[in-house]
Amino acid sequence: MGNRTENIEQSLKKVKEMLEKMNFGSITLIVQDNHVVQIERNEKIRLK
Repeated sequence: MGNRTENIEQSLKKVKEMLEKMNFGSITLIVQDNHVVQIERNEKIRLK
């Protein structure tokens, strides 16, 4: 498997894990030279 493919699969796995734990918010992928180099999670907490 190519290095780029491994990077994409690893990134998708991490994003899936983040989504399973998040109720409100956003996930941002930072890409440089065709590789995901950073994943940012901004979670919102709703107060009722």
